[in-house]
Amino acid sequence: MLPIVASRRSTRRRSFPFAYTFSQNWSRAKRWYMTYVASLLAFNATFASAAPAGIATNLIEQFGLSQELAVLTISLFVAGYCVGPLFWGPLSEQYGRRPIFLVSFPIYTCFQLGCALSRNKASIIIFRLLGGMFAAAPLTNSGALISDIWDAKTRGKAITLFVLAPFIGPALGPLVGGYISDSGVTWRWLFWVLTIFAGCCFGIQLFTLPETYAPILLVQKARQLRRETGDQRYHAPFERSQKLGLAERLRQTLMRPFKILFQEPMLIATTIYMSFMYGTVYLLFEAFPVVFQEGHGFSPGKTGLMYIPLIIGSLLGGVVYLVMFHPRYEAAVEAHKPNLVPPEIRLDMAMTFAPLFAVTFFWFGWTSFPTISFWAPMMAGMTLGLSVICLFLALFNYIIADTYLFAAASALAANTVVRSSAGATFPLFATQMYNALNPRWASTLLGCFACLLLPIPFILKRYGAALRAKSRYAPNVYGL
Repeated sequence: MLPIVASRRSTRRRSFPFAYTFSQNWSRAKRWYMTYVASLLAFNATFASAAPAGIATNLIEQFGLSQELAVLTISLFVAGYCVGPLFWGPLSEQYGRRPIFLVSFPIYTCFQLGCALSRNKASIIIFRLLGGMFAAAPLTNSGALISDIWDAKTRGKAITLFVLAPFIGPALGPLVGGYISDSGVTWRWLFWVLTIFAGCCFGIQLFTLPETYAPILLVQKARQLRRETGDQRYHAPFERSQKLGLAERLRQTLMRPFKILFQEPMLIATTIYMSFMYGTVYLLFEAFPVVFQEGHGFSPGKTGLMYIPLIIGSLLGGVVYLVMFHPRYEAAVEAHKPNLVPPEIRLDMAMTFAPLFAVTFFWFGWTSFPTISFWAPMMAGMTLGLSVICLFLALFNYIIADTYLFAAASALAANTVVRSSAGATFPLFATQMYNALNPRWASTLLGCFACLLLPIPFILKRYGAALRAKSRYAPNVYGL
């Protein structure tokens, strides 16, 4: 627990007793509620990212868009994730989690409203990009909030909800958008739904989401004590860093994610792997129409149903983690007391499911013939969801919950920027690749890349402890 100490100006340097409840000491019910809210905010952002895939044909007819410009309604929103985290993650470590949520989310809601009212293709594309920049706040700060309020033993369970959101959200988006398209109502109704959803989420965080970042909580407590007692010696350690000028604080804040990324081999390796997985999920929003609409003659709404196995597989991945792998981690916590558990224990699940992730692409590709039942490629989505969620849970817990716990928001911001770049880029070439190579060989190419990345969790398992010992950001307090 961080102390509140007397300022250096005081003649006596001593700790001051105080009664204060830190975020990890709040009731379990309150912390689980906050975990659900944080995950809901991330779900909202990712649901909005892919939803226009279901109304792409409507946008093409309304504005005369090319196929490439229609894809940009998804890609530019995800591209906004590349810019937003550079601000939202580090700024939350300077000003707290709550102010960042309260600033970013209403602006994001307004840009959703702008999309609903757009009268030309330029405005809808610009609003999508700007909306993605502000929607990125939950993708960095929700994970950091969960790290704030849970201890290591429970943090893995809580992060399961957060990790599910970026995959269930994009999978449900095209389903909803597709049926709005099939229903015959205007495509604007999709953005009205997104606006209402975002507005409700903002109301929830405004009235029920408190500050959780411990250094900021100490600053608030120190200010309260100075105000109540008149004793100006009460100061929190974090207040010293707040005495820096605005320009210097911004420089340190914006550079921090890149400094961590480029100085940490563990973060580089996991970010590359997670970026490829994230990119392939968004690539499916363009690959599925090639396989199911062009190959099997499905409508946009029926094509949206093909994402349901992806959702089921994602949920199954969460169950596998909670039932099989998290109990192993809890046992390791008890075995290593009073030390912390080495983060490499988290990688066992990644080592188990990395081969399945690679195999899934070969399954999807070589069952995508129009003469083969659509059930075969559709069910490949289930194994994709299962393997991706298990890999993401393992790697998220490894870098955010354990290895870079004290720089969680900045590490997550760096990770989010890079994998969002992949999520924005992959859809841009997906249709051309699947048309030029055909679904069989295009999927085979992706499977080969997945095989090249497969050794990463095995290498980190073997050399992770040595890398952590040399790290400037990973706490070297694990029992080895």
